[in-house]
Amino acid sequence: MVAPHNQYAGGVAVVDVSEELKSLSSTMGSIEAVLDLDKMRADIAALEEQAAAPDLWDDVEGAQKITSKLSYLQGELRRVEALRGRIDDLEVLFELAEAEDDADTRAEAESELESVRKAVEEMEVRTLLSGEYDAREALVNIRAEAGGVDAADFAEQLQRMYLRWAERHGYPTEVFETSYAEEAGIKSTTFAVKAPYAYGTLSVEQGTHRLVRISPFDNQGRRQTSFAGVEVLPVVEQSDHVDIDESDLRVDVYRSSGPGGQGVNTTDSAVRITHIPTGIVVSCQNERSQIQNRASAMNVLQAKLLERRRQEEQAAMDALKGDGGNSWGNQMRSYVLHPYQMVKDLRTDHEVGNPHAVLDGEIDGFIEAGIRWRKSTQQAN
Repeated sequence: MVAPHNQYAGGVAVVDVSEELKSLSSTMGSIEAVLDLDKMRADIAALEEQAAAPDLWDDVEGAQKITSKLSYLQGELRRVEALRGRIDDLEVLFELAEAEDDADTRAEAESELESVRKAVEEMEVRTLLSGEYDAREALVNIRAEAGGVDAADFAEQLQRMYLRWAERHGYPTEVFETSYAEEAGIKSTTFAVKAPYAYGTLSVEQGTHRLVRISPFDNQGRRQTSFAGVEVLPVVEQSDHVDIDESDLRVDVYRSSGPGGQGVNTTDSAVRITHIPTGIVVSCQNERSQIQNRASAMNVLQAKLLERRRQEEQAAMDALKGDGGNSWGNQMRSYVLHPYQMVKDLRTDHEVGNPHAVLDGEIDGFIEAGIRWRKSTQQAN
């Protein structure tokens, strides 16, 4: 075992290494219990058997779900097993550093300890996703709000931020619809993040985002505050039973367009569906056939109606508890580029001094803080 008195990190006193390794191992044990590795291995075996079926791709959509879930579970199991191995190896690394009394080995051990500590914290956050729809894939809708062309430009930056975040994690995405603004940026966009637990993870991003900067669209170089709204929905499944009466729908077809109004398709393949009873409008124009665009638009509409039903049920429960139900508040994050550089979450107080890295998709810290905040808020209620 590592001697109890050993304290590294450049001679600065740190928490006893042996105790910290025990703590990390204990936390990892709790994570493994919550994730239920035996069940995970059994699910992987069952999915591998289904994926090996010769008629798998007769149902393309079903096959994609099976292979996607299999890939995700295999990746999760590898991550858990690899992290457990790194924790076990840390003790050997610190013992080696002590035996050799070598500064470089000590520095390597300390660096690995910090890396493992962060990885365990990230994995622990995953165990907090236990909501009814948290395991679902996500539909993300972003819309420009107050702020004119700056708001449209900000909405496009947020779209890129989330798509870059998904890319960093290897999560497939599909853009269903983008409505471009006339001068720059976008009016709105809807896209899917096709990974298990994408909804539970990204749902803490829902709310109003605020950007403060010197406007590149103001010839007088004035500071501008603009806003964009982010909505995150769980992808619907067949078991959700969202009944939609065809007579309640108005379906319009039109020609897809790109930035500056330029045509993308030469046929009227884009679809806009209006749900008359609720006024919900969804569109899909991702350059496929009209039939495929209608099917995608219906999936988005079902997701919005499912979320509406969930919110109504939650509001009824909050009314019984005497709670206003305003879980998210209005503004949830500020991105300040001038007069100083800062991104700050107004719910968790998590902040970063590099807005450009955040807008390039480095938002895991905000997401993790948001998930922990949500869990603590739920427990307090």
